[in-house]
Amino acid sequence: MARIPQNFLDDLLARTDIVQLIDGRVPLKRQGSEYAACCPFHDEKSPSFTVSPTKQFYHCFGCGAHGTAISFLMEYDRLEFRDAVDELAKLAGVEVPVDAADSGPRIDPRIWEALTTAQQIFARALRSSPKAIDYLKGRGLDGQTAKRFGIGYAPDAWQTVTDAVGDSRIATQAGLAIRKDDGRAYDRFRDRVTFPIHDLRGRVVGFGGRAFGDEKPKYLNSPETPVFHKGNQLYGLYEARQANKTLEHLLVVEGYMDVVALSQFGIHCAVATLGTATTTEHINLMFRSTSRIVLCFDGDRAGREAGWRAVERALPAMRDGREIRLLFLPDGEDPDTLVRKEGPEAFNTRVAEAEPLSQFLLDQLTEQVDLSSVDGRARLVALATPHLEALAPGAFRKGLEQQVSQIVGFDIHDMTAVAPPPPPRAPEPTPDAGADEFEAPTLTPRLRRAARALLEQPALAAELPEIPRLADDPGQQFLEQLLHAFAANPQLTAAQYTERLRGEPDEATLDDVLAGPPFPPGFDAAADFREVLKRIVADNAKQRVQTLMQLAQERELTQAERDELRAGYQRG
Repeated sequence: MARIPQNFLDDLLARTDIVQLIDGRVPLKRQGSEYAACCPFHDEKSPSFTVSPTKQFYHCFGCGAHGTAISFLMEYDRLEFRDAVDELAKLAGVEVPVDAADSGPRIDPRIWEALTTAQQIFARALRSSPKAIDYLKGRGLDGQTAKRFGIGYAPDAWQTVTDAVGDSRIATQAGLAIRKDDGRAYDRFRDRVTFPIHDLRGRVVGFGGRAFGDEKPKYLNSPETPVFHKGNQLYGLYEARQANKTLEHLLVVEGYMDVVALSQFGIHCAVATLGTATTTEHINLMFRSTSRIVLCFDGDRAGREAGWRAVERALPAMRDGREIRLLFLPDGEDPDTLVRKEGPEAFNTRVAEAEPLSQFLLDQLTEQVDLSSVDGRARLVALATPHLEALAPGAFRKGLEQQVSQIVGFDIHDMTAVAPPPPPRAPEPTPDAGADEFEAPTLTPRLRRAARALLEQPALAAELPEIPRLADDPGQQFLEQLLHAFAANPQLTAAQYTERLRGEPDEATLDDVLAGPPFPPGFDAAADFREVLKRIVADNAKQRVQTLMQLAQERELTQAERDELRAGYQRG
């Protein structure tokens, strides 16, 4: 992905008023120098969510949620980082640049405009198409549900969308038109009920079109385009994220109508793949929105085979804290028909009681062997090994290994006399000497106070005649980096510095400092900062003298070390 220049992010955050941004979504009330509200990220009755206009930062003392304007959009609007930056840039009226050396092909904005135009045409055409309206009514859909999902109708004409876009080349790139060998283009979607497919920002990226009769194909999807990729798009995911403050789970079904019908019955957590099997990319995409996924399949043999293939693709995405279950429907039923027959409560009960992935995996494997024989048990271990190897190390993998060991009656890690060793794996990367740098340093109380004072009053760094060289321990190095950053740019805000550390080892330390309680009323943070820094430098000097004296007992000091020791005595 193209990298966004840091100076642009700094400028964007400087242009953004986080109070105004959040107040537009969560009504805020002034509380002293800050603003407060009930937290939008967890249920509470008393406000513990605060927004600081000075630091351009929000923090909830109840659940710990905190961050910048970018972080807020990522959490509240459920956007990816780049999408959150794009949204802020749109509000600020600026265009997001990218580093030329790292930028890929740019998406022509006319593609987005063409897709929006098509959706407007389809939505209007539905209102004037008795055939399409009767079809949707016949499928049991009401107008409110059709409107919520933007369902439309592609007119039975060859040039409606292409002419409206005004450029057949752009219409073709957007997947809305098909170009013939002679260069002329015609509409891809004609005389079909249309289902717009949205990205996580709510932008239309493609369409699915449903034929009325026996026309083939019954469902026609947009082709691969610069903005639409079937392997990592899910129909209904945007709508599910918007309908649920917190997504307890996502239910993967087969078709558009299943998603829409379930939503009409109050089940707003269904998504569908777009004519493809569920991929590892789909699984990872869903796990960014929830920790629990339920995969829905037909209850026949073909459905169980599809479930097995889905499990094989899901295993690499499994991590501790993630859960996948499989729901097999009664023969002849799909989610659309079943929820209408038995109602949403009974359907939700089925979802809650869906079979855990681990149980399904073990059941499928044990059905292939004779557990009454040593050969069969060894065979089970051989079958299970590649699936276990596909899992990331952790509690989930360890639990599955223990279950297999219990079934076969011996520790599967002791396989020398029972079964051949599994195929060799690529060696795990060995942590280098700097691995500990990625663990957030624990700050002493005075380091924490100094860092917080500096974040609230960056100009303090500019007052120093020079930045002192602090000790090499991670906590003091964190403070020294802060001093250098704010001395070089006193206008830098806490929010801007936070974004500079996004994804860096010290990000958690900075978050911890910013998330701490504010200084008490009347506390002179500036004077305390100066005193703390003075004490840190003095203590470091004393420690250095002690270190040099110890070295002098072990070896002869260099001339530079003797000069340093003499200077230390004079200071002390």
